[in-house]
Amino acid sequence: MSNRSDRLWMYGAMVKSRHFEALIKPAYFEGKTPVFNMAKGPLPGEMHLSDGQEPCAVGVCAHLRPGDTVTATHRPHHVAIAKGVNLDAMAAEIFGKATGLSGGRGGHMHLFDARVNFACSGIIAQGLGPAVGAALASKLRGEDHVAVAYLGEGAANQGAFHEALNLASVWKVPAIFVIEDNAYGISVAKRDCTAVARNADRAAAYAMPGHFIPGNDPDAVHAVAGEAIARARRGEGPSLIEIETCRLEGHFMGDAEGYRPAGEVERLKAADPIPAYRERLIADGFDASDLDRAEADARAAVDAAFAAARTAAYPQPEEAFAHVFA
Repeated sequence: MSNRSDRLWMYGAMVKSRHFEALIKPAYFEGKTPVFNMAKGPLPGEMHLSDGQEPCAVGVCAHLRPGDTVTATHRPHHVAIAKGVNLDAMAAEIFGKATGLSGGRGGHMHLFDARVNFACSGIIAQGLGPAVGAALASKLRGEDHVAVAYLGEGAANQGAFHEALNLASVWKVPAIFVIEDNAYGISVAKRDCTAVARNADRAAAYAMPGHFIPGNDPDAVHAVAGEAIARARRGEGPSLIEIETCRLEGHFMGDAEGYRPAGEVERLKAADPIPAYRERLIADGFDASDLDRAEADARAAVDAAFAAARTAAYPQPEEAFAHVFA
């Protein structure tokens, strides 16, 4: 069982991520109605929400330090928040503002915060190689930092996945690969594109431990991740963790979700991990007022970040060619 301070932090971080995305939703649809046009509004382009996948982020990141590296996917908000990415700069980046993490150049799929060694990418499985590189650097320097690479279950069918796991095992680097299995690669069900029922079974092919965590359970993720991260810090090599999770929203905002079976979304929302975790914490002796305070603090931080992002200045047009290599 996770300790009390970690569990309270995990709850607060999950609420923070959910509220962050709750504020994104109305902002994203501004200017996109009555006819949906992805290019319109203050948040143009695709937007991928991580509602429902929060346990995958908090259970792992509760064990991490600022010096540890995390690479995330095109659905990154929950992981970025759990890793401690600057919330104000993250919100500003999503709004394309000059005060953003990358001066408004990257948007929500390309969030970078060197202060806490966080990066993400819109390219499937792209973060695995850099994570292995960061883990190798830590090993060569004689440090006990680890690198965590998040990926979706669809990315486990990419060549980069197999190349990264093979090298990580050959070099015995402190890397942890975390598969967020939300059952869909865009609109394709896992059962229709993946030969094995559990991607954790693939770990055996690369001589590393493989763990499957059912139930979208923050405490179970915390327990397994703690063992894998401690193992990596001891110099015992990489691990693969597969987490059964859920995507409460579509692949992207505006997704009609016609590929979902009838009743699936309602069933998933009935098992929403945040209220379920709150109920568990109260049953385990946590005071509801402490959870209320964690919720209030999380929401206040997000509200302040969005208010600042809304009023921040856009980059100047002449800055378009800055930080570009010709």
